[in-house]
Amino acid sequence: MSALACPDEGVTASPTFAPERIEACVRLVRHHAHIVADPTGRELGLVIGPRPAVGLVGTLPPLYPEWLGGRTFCEAHGVRFPYVAGEMANGIATTRMVVAMARAEMLGFFGAGGLGFPEVERAVQELAAELAGMPNWGVNLIHSPSEPGLEHRVAKLLLHHAVPCVSVSAYMELTPAVVLCSAAGLRRGPDGRIERRTRVFAKVSRPEVAAHFLSPAPPGLLRRLVESGELSEEEAALAALVPVAEDLTVESDSGGHTDNRPLGVLLPRILLLREELSRRFGYTRAVRVGAAGGLGTPDAVAAAFALGAAYVVTGSVNQVALEAGISDDAKELLAGADIADVTMAPAADMFELGVKLQVLRRGTLFAQRAGHLYAAYQAHASLEELPAQLRAKLERDVFGAPIDDVWARTRRFWQQRDPAEADRAERDPRHRMALVFRWYLGNSSRWAITGDATRRSDYQIWCGPAMGAFNRWTAGSFLADRDNRSVVQIGLNLLEGAAVVTRAHQLRTFGVPVPSSAFVFTPCPLA
Repeated sequence: MSALACPDEGVTASPTFAPERIEACVRLVRHHAHIVADPTGRELGLVIGPRPAVGLVGTLPPLYPEWLGGRTFCEAHGVRFPYVAGEMANGIATTRMVVAMARAEMLGFFGAGGLGFPEVERAVQELAAELAGMPNWGVNLIHSPSEPGLEHRVAKLLLHHAVPCVSVSAYMELTPAVVLCSAAGLRRGPDGRIERRTRVFAKVSRPEVAAHFLSPAPPGLLRRLVESGELSEEEAALAALVPVAEDLTVESDSGGHTDNRPLGVLLPRILLLREELSRRFGYTRAVRVGAAGGLGTPDAVAAAFALGAAYVVTGSVNQVALEAGISDDAKELLAGADIADVTMAPAADMFELGVKLQVLRRGTLFAQRAGHLYAAYQAHASLEELPAQLRAKLERDVFGAPIDDVWARTRRFWQQRDPAEADRAERDPRHRMALVFRWYLGNSSRWAITGDATRRSDYQIWCGPAMGAFNRWTAGSFLADRDNRSVVQIGLNLLEGAAVVTRAHQLRTFGVPVPSSAFVFTPCPLA
């Protein structure tokens, strides 16, 4: 990767003390930065490149974006950069995006969450053929408490096609599907070390959940999988010696499912937990801990690495990428967002549990309308119990159709996807009400994906404050042009900028008078 915004003609053996020249020197991260003192010893300046003959105070070695995270992460996954494009659900993180990331020597996950099994199967088959033999790609496995059968089928599909990486998300406890992905294919290598066939990334936002993935798989779950013939005795025995996941993504204030935790609090806590559990279980390899949530600018990425992240994961900002599987209309709404233009709303997949996710507020009424549905679900036991005035309001302002028609569509959907759900709804009026309300929640995200202009006010767009920060950072720059917003250019610019910000902090720490403007990196074409 080259820093095209920072030409090498700035490399000089002459000491630089002027702030504007120091700013230019800060951007030359791929060269030695020599800190020098003037003849009086009162001022510090810089020499970039050759080692000065006199006045040398200290030297910083070259800094590459590739080196910002943990070296073991890049080695383990066969990537050049410690950077991941996360699994935006409903296929928003497309196969095209995953392929682009893999070919750029980064890592991307296909957004399988919310999709039916046939759609996931087609995507996995496409990726397995397109990226055959490459280790740096993966697919999401999302916790599906209302569809455990689908969750397990997807897990077995990923193993069948030898998907190299699986990112598991929205879990509060381990399920057989997760343990199967973690344990299947475990074996001893020639050197006696335990080797994994599938590398599990676990996305967590709570220490108690992180502990599940930092620990070996529970014996009870392993025993069930052995008894069902899905694991061998040897695989189960080895699974008892290693953590469920060797890559743990700490998710702070992100789009979609989130606990809105600040990264500066959450990441150090889980890093300490990793050390504690690694000592307890005697692991021979350290679990790699990465960061996600709120990473929409170079400053945020640099801060994540400074906190100790081995890698970073971006999500919200990739929705404006050329490869993102969402409509141009939705991208336009995202491009207008600021950091406060987000809010929490009920989640379709965990509606009955009261789980919420973070969505775009500006330009859409989805969060408000979804909130009305959840309030009605809490207050009433069935659709038949809804007061006539409330029922009419929901039909007019939310569903855009009679509730009986919505139920008919919902029943047809579940009869095809999971007949047991439709049967249960026929017996349980409250569950029938939940499925009808989830019809709106599920379709609202698809309206945003397809760009259904008649339902624009109902768009559900998963989004965190990182989107607003990204918009401010890129305003007036190369990345302000939609045609330049490839997922790779977004990633390379975030990493390049993070390297510049990191170098500026290093030099300021050693007493160099670094101007504040040196901490601002303007996006530019990178390759």
